[in-house]
Amino acid sequence: MEEISEYFSETLRSRSDSVASTSTESTSSRLLYVVTWNVATAEPPDDRVDEFEYILDAQTFDTKNTPRILDHKVVFWFGDLNFRIEDHGMLFVKNCITSQQYNLLWSKDQLTMMKQKEATLQKFKEGPLDFHPSYKFDLHSDNYDTSGKKRKPAWCDRILWRKQLEEQHKDEFPLKLSQEFYTSKMEYGISDHKPVIGIFRLELRKIYETPLVQVSAEGEWSADFDALITYSLLQTFPSSAWDWIGLYKVGFKSVSDYITYTWVRDDQVSFTDELFQVYVNKDEIPVLGGECVLCYYSSNLQCIVGISKPFKVQESRVAIEEGLVPENISGLDEAVAS
Repeated sequence: MEEISEYFSETLRSRSDSVASTSTESTSSRLLYVVTWNVATAEPPDDRVDEFEYILDAQTFDTKNTPRILDHKVVFWFGDLNFRIEDHGMLFVKNCITSQQYNLLWSKDQLTMMKQKEATLQKFKEGPLDFHPSYKFDLHSDNYDTSGKKRKPAWCDRILWRKQLEEQHKDEFPLKLSQEFYTSKMEYGISDHKPVIGIFRLELRKIYETPLVQVSAEGEWSADFDALITYSLLQTFPSSAWDWIGLYKVGFKSVSDYITYTWVRDDQVSFTDELFQVYVNKDEIPVLGGECVLCYYSSNLQCIVGISKPFKVQESRVAIEEGLVPENISGLDEAVAS
């Protein structure tokens, strides 16, 4: 999966309630995360739909390709949307929850009802509400509200998502998005809401089918001496002085998981027309060693464009002689050792 980098975040005050949005962009994908707390009244749901439409219209971004929410390829909209369950009495609702017959409540869930007639809401998908309603609980318990108000349980906390149609991006590779999990977490009790989580699988387009840079570790690596990296360009691409090569543990999951990195220009020690060498200071190399790879990161393309073959970083001989043990080593090295 291609790493994406955050480029914009702003907070918008909408009437008396809050909206926060974070947009992420790369050369191949534009994602938006919208978090809202909608008006907290049991009736009617129309106010919450009006808010939803207002946010879509009012929230803007200082970007050329994605000035509005629906311009993004993928939108995740989540938070306390405050939709309630209509008509059914407290006893019926609780019996359905106890017997896990959640489907008997779906037809009276306000968001489900409003999606049937509101075109704006129909643009967004949601997984099945096959879990305990997330509101309202007594603090530090699994008991629904026993206060004098005795609020009826409801799926107030929701995760909605939207992916643009592929025909809007005929010049790009498909972007696949699917939801793998959606539930409330009953073990948390610090709020009158239970948190709701969703797990999604997002497959982004490939910018290039083959590596743009060949990277390799030269000689033996350990924290006892400075190390050398050799790289060469396999294809023409918009390189930059801000490009860097990171040292990663084998099996890393994100660009930000690097152990250390070196700038391709500032730390350059030699070069020819085809081959470049940069160094890594020994103080930046993990003393406990481990199986690692080197990755060339392009600042302009905002992604990794070359990965070395795995290689072994040896344990520091000095560290062994001085009897260093993991608890005396920095957190960075502990992560490498884990």
